[in-house]
Amino acid sequence: MDITHADSTPLTLAVVVASNREGRFAPVVADWFRTRVAERADFTVEVVDLADVALPTALSHHPDATARAELAKVSPVLAAADAFVVLTPEYNHSFPAPLKSLIDWHYTEWQAKPVGFVSYGGISGGLRAVEQLRQVFAEMHAVTVRDTVSFHNAHGHFDEDGRHKDPTGPDAAAKTMLDQLAWWAHALRDAKSVRSYGA
Repeated sequence: MDITHADSTPLTLAVVVASNREGRFAPVVADWFRTRVAERADFTVEVVDLADVALPTALSHHPDATARAELAKVSPVLAAADAFVVLTPEYNHSFPAPLKSLIDWHYTEWQAKPVGFVSYGGISGGLRAVEQLRQVFAEMHAVTVRDTVSFHNAHGHFDEDGRHKDPTGPDAAAKTMLDQLAWWAHALRDAKSVRSYGA
């Protein structure tokens, strides 16, 4: 494909906030990350906050009206996205159950799209959750980018106003991850404009 004819319109980035836990720290990390993305012209952002979605854990090929209403909140956003960032904590060495439900309720929405990760937690910084998610997204025919943003002992890194106390390292990590995500998102979007992806 002639790269001079590649689609240069901004990429639609869906940021999935995975935690719905009472007293969650996710909004602090999500707000920080959204300010990083807002500095770039190559992405427009849509947020899927799983605290606002109540997908049933019982999957069905014929969801009832309640499930369809919840899916209507998220499925169009996932389908329209060119790329994803999953913002996840680590609970008991893994990722939250609402995130698994969101993933499992969808299939084609994830295919041939890149996924980046922002994780947070205790000493591991959520990285064990991320490694498990890489396996899950591979099964969904998604591509995960190598570099992540990770906050170890996350509460101690932000002040009471939600500002990172020492942003140099995290800002650099976010740029690297978003650069990789943009490369893959453009490459896959351009490829799919020429040839449909066959799962």
